[in-house]
Amino acid sequence: MRLHLHLLSDSTGETLENIAKAALAQYDDVETIRHFWPMVRTEAHLERILGEIAQNPGLVIFTLVNSQARATLEQRCRALGLPAVAPLDGVNDALSGLLGQQAKARPGRQHMLDAAYFARVDAIQFTMAHDDGIGAEDWEEADIVLAGVSRSSKTPTSIYLANRGYKTANIPIVIESPPPASLFSLAHPLVVGLTTSADRLIQVRRNRLLSLNQAPETDYVDQEAVSREVAFARRMFADNDWPVIDVTRRSIEETAAAIIALVVERQGAA
Repeated sequence: MRLHLHLLSDSTGETLENIAKAALAQYDDVETIRHFWPMVRTEAHLERILGEIAQNPGLVIFTLVNSQARATLEQRCRALGLPAVAPLDGVNDALSGLLGQQAKARPGRQHMLDAAYFARVDAIQFTMAHDDGIGAEDWEEADIVLAGVSRSSKTPTSIYLANRGYKTANIPIVIESPPPASLFSLAHPLVVGLTTSADRLIQVRRNRLLSLNQAPETDYVDQEAVSREVAFARRMFADNDWPVIDVTRRSIEETAAAIIALVVERQGAA
């Protein structure tokens, strides 16, 4: 089935994209043609978009705080016989009832350049500078240190965590090259071990070698060698009492969510 999906936002549209992605994940065999319309703040812009919607009818999902723009969009969609959904309305209504005040109708308020924004930028810069074992002398400044064998999703998970505001370093665990001693005496950061099944690791590594036009038959993808690597890393995690997350069947987002839960749990215990 083919679906035209129109996402309209008076800000960056990040919230809408996440909502649409989460909802569409529940359906199979849907070919989605996405029309993304961020920063919709003028009547002329909205009129151009409405013309596109009329030509490509489908589901309209929007976050518009301007009451006149909302009314225009909803009226035109009704005339076209198209559903128009404002997914944050229910949340705002509930908050208004509980707080006893009306929402301020300020587009993009969550993207203000506040202290949290600059902390997130700082976290991203730190993380990029401490990838793959670099900058061990600064690891004590990190919030999280990820350890794991090669191709266990350390770097993408680190970047995701950085975008959530966590300074994250990562270190590959290699049998022939032990990590620096400072890794085992860190006090501030939470050290988390990432592991995966040997079969999955071999598959990922083989695909990586092929993408680099390198021979896919080396110790890097040898079953016995890889199993030995994974076991070595697991022993290190257990010996140091580090929490371990198996990323075999987890997405980057799921792995990061599990790590954040561990950080919050640790902070609560402290």
